Formats: sequence, C-alpha cells, structure tokens
Amino acid sequence: MSTSLNKVMLIGRLGKDVQIHKFEDGNSIANFPLATSESYLEKKDGKKVEKTEWHKIVVKNKLAEICEKYLNKGNLIYVEGKLHTNKWEDKGISKYSTEIIASKIEFLNTKNSESTPEWLINEEDLPY
Repeated sequence: MSTSLNKVMLIGRLGKDVQIHKFEDGNSIANFPLATSESYLEKKDGKKVEKTEWHKIVVKNKLAEICEKYLNKGNLIYVEGKLHTNKWEDKGISKYSTEIIASKIEFLNTKNSESTPEWLINEEDLPY
C-alpha cells in the first residue's frame, strides 16, 4: 500500500489553444493553460471579488492528439492528474515551475459539441 498520494482534480477553462509537439518516434506532448476561478462577496462592502488561478496542463501521446483535435481557448474541461515540479538554474538563481501531468480529461464543452465524444478520456485506456 502506498503511503502518499499525488492527485489533482480541476474544472476550468482553457486560456489558449492546445499547443502540440510531435516527435519523430511517434510520441507527442501538448500543453495549455487552464484557469480556475472562484468568487465571493466581501463582508465589509458586499463587493464581488473574483480570484483566478492559472495551471499549466501537460498531456502526452494519444491524449495530446485528442485534446488538440477537440479543444480550444475558452472550453470548459475536467482534468485529473498529478503535480510535477521542474527546477532549473538561471544566472545562479533557482527557479521552479509546477505543472499538472494529466491522465484523464473530460470535455464539458468543445469546438464541435455535436461530434465530440461525451466520455471521460482515461490515459490508461488509450492505445500507445
């Protein structure tokens, strides 16, 4: 039994179209920003405050190709995956970037809602 868990579940909107890179060996990788928002009323003056968080989503291989085909900026999706943090040095300063490696994606609305599959895409079920 595992003693830890790295799992993320998000529902949000794409901040821009899916960017895909295809490799010579047939593999591919794609990424896109996903915005999640929440709003609340301030107790002092009753003003509505909206807070948006941006997440870098990374998808691989067949899942990346499906996302490129069906998703574009503004689409609402459900993403399930795990956190991954990259670290690098820039002029002696350590920098970090955190991304979500997606394993499941559900299209809640898409480019062509008429022909889009209405099922959950699970990376483990895709042929590689």
